Amino acid sequence: MISFGQRDLAEVALLLQAAARAEIMPRFRRLEAADIRTKSGPLDLVTAADEAAERMITQGLGRIFPGCVVVGEEAASADPSLLEGLRDADLAFVVDPVDGTSNYAAGLPLFGVMAAVIIGGEIVASVIHDPVGDDTAFALRGEGAWMATRDGTSHDLRVASPVSVDRMSGAASWRYLPPDLRHTVCCNLPRVAAAWDYRCAAHQYRMLAAGHCNFLMFNRLMPWDHAPGWLLHQEAGGFSAQFDGTPYRPTVTGGGLLCTSDEASWHELRAALLELPPVRAG
Repeated sequence: MISFGQRDLAEVALLLQAAARAEIMPRFRRLEAADIRTKSGPLDLVTAADEAAERMITQGLGRIFPGCVVVGEEAASADPSLLEGLRDADLAFVVDPVDGTSNYAAGLPLFGVMAAVIIGGEIVASVIHDPVGDDTAFALRGEGAWMATRDGTSHDLRVASPVSVDRMSGAASWRYLPPDLRHTVCCNLPRVAAAWDYRCAAHQYRMLAAGHCNFLMFNRLMPWDHAPGWLLHQEAGGFSAQFDGTPYRPTVTGGGLLCTSDEASWHELRAALLELPPVRAG
């Protein structure tokens, strides 16, 4: 089994930070119309910055870790068969060059650069970099989660203390839910204190891991969107599972995901959001 430690993780972070400085921030709020295209639909965008950053990160990972498998969002969008490489690779990386592309394309400073390290099908490390704030969240399996700034200061990340459902606030991404479940969830959202969707999993996972909200809910589970944040949340002390209670795996792209502070909170939130209230007689 290949080992992956803090020095290796630091190399990945430096590469993501370099790509943000070289390819992402110089284009921010300077994109031309020809620099923005749609992929699967009008809400699924890709920009010249996504593509250039992914090329730089992919080439850099191949140079630093010879023989590794790299699955970037844009490459996998063009060739979905690349996802199969995550199952058996000795060392693989999933990369989201610009998470929150819709925000980025609109000039909103709420996007991130993410990567997760997968060894033998297990997520062992992750990096989520904020190019605007120029700070980086890290997770290493068994060694915790932490935030580091460019000047070298760092602090540990820890999820919020559990609270009752009516006091929970968090992000609920219901766009990709099946129609019946979407109706149920949207009807049930008033059961929590507050819910939103920043169109950026990178920042939502960072908020959750830092204790600034209580839950996240997603349905479509592409690995570049969720593998980095899932480990960050786990190592910050949180609990997550798919809607049916099974553990999250980076090779599964459906079935939904709920992330909370602990297991008891997960069961409470699942019942509150995903189950219809009983019909009162009379």
